[in-house]
Amino acid sequence: MDYPFPRHPGFDPPAPFAGLRDTDPACPVSLRHGQRSHLLTRYADVRAVLRDHERFGSDPGTPGFPQLRPVVDRKAAPGSFLVTDPPEHTRYRRMLTGEFTVRRMAALEPHVERITRDRLTALRTGPRPADLVTGFALPVPSDVICLLLGVPVADQEFFSTRSRAHLNRALAAEQVQAALDELHAYLADLVRTRRAEPRDDLVSRLVTDPTLTDEEAVGMTVLLLVGGHETTANSIALSVLALLRDRTRWDALVADPRLVDNAVEELLRYLSPVHQGVVRAVRADTEVADRRLGPGDGVIASLFAANRDPAQFPDPDHLDLRRRRAKRHLAFGTGVHQCIGHLLARLEMRVALRALVTDLPDLRLAVPFEDVEFTFDAPIYGLRALPVTW
Repeated sequence: MDYPFPRHPGFDPPAPFAGLRDTDPACPVSLRHGQRSHLLTRYADVRAVLRDHERFGSDPGTPGFPQLRPVVDRKAAPGSFLVTDPPEHTRYRRMLTGEFTVRRMAALEPHVERITRDRLTALRTGPRPADLVTGFALPVPSDVICLLLGVPVADQEFFSTRSRAHLNRALAAEQVQAALDELHAYLADLVRTRRAEPRDDLVSRLVTDPTLTDEEAVGMTVLLLVGGHETTANSIALSVLALLRDRTRWDALVADPRLVDNAVEELLRYLSPVHQGVVRAVRADTEVADRRLGPGDGVIASLFAANRDPAQFPDPDHLDLRRRRAKRHLAFGTGVHQCIGHLLARLEMRVALRALVTDLPDLRLAVPFEDVEFTFDAPIYGLRALPVTW
């Protein structure tokens, strides 16, 4: 069985997930580079593996590490905390933890609201129909991450195109590497500039640490820049489409915007934007879903399948904006590698959806749902465009 499974337009995971969850929850699969790995589809197994960094490693240099990208990762790049294990991972995360605390997000919220308001005003005063992706969903988190990192907003198009190419698993390895090289060069220049002339931004605070090399600072900034806007931008656009597909859900938020907070958690569970899963290399003999695994084996923990597991979420294929315990979803992962920016992503989604249902209550699709083009060729899926009017 080849993995990733093909996707079809819509929000539901590929059909094989449900059957595998019942019959073979640690199913052997074949990957693009000829590797074999094991696909995990049950919530309990996915959660347990992601929380066990002793037996399941994140470093691509570990034998058995599943390679899903066009570019084969032979080792963790400096600063790439997403694919490092403790203690190096702990060192990197410690440098960033203070940037994404509850207190920091509370201080940032007025800025997120201002950015959202400005982008929504531009959308409302522009032509109709409008593309919600390019006019709102993408620029809001892009503006926010630019503000945090100290990246000029004028350079958004540059880093947005490179980051999308970096994530595009349909491109040739040479194209992906070229985009990544250009992004690294841009951020290396930013790091050098901030070392010489520090400002009140995250990169300036990072480079004050004398133990952090320029290479490590660039690697960390790449992850923050790419992850800081791609996932949230796609989540906002997908959420609006899911709400507008059944008008009763959109109208429920218009009638009571206080429902937005729980709706965001349920949308994250239901949509699971990181749809191809999180990979780990087995580092010690263990057992997962009655299958014996050992060093040299790899696993793919499907967040999508876990978030649609009926053992954890009753009637999981139903989008229930009032679902109790929706926040137990694994859309941001879990354990030491849980997405460091999850509080920021949640804040941006809440502010964006609340602004839309409050200021554009008559928002509606400008094309039939069947004509909306999904993009599935990246680890984070989304929409190519979302034509709307009001």
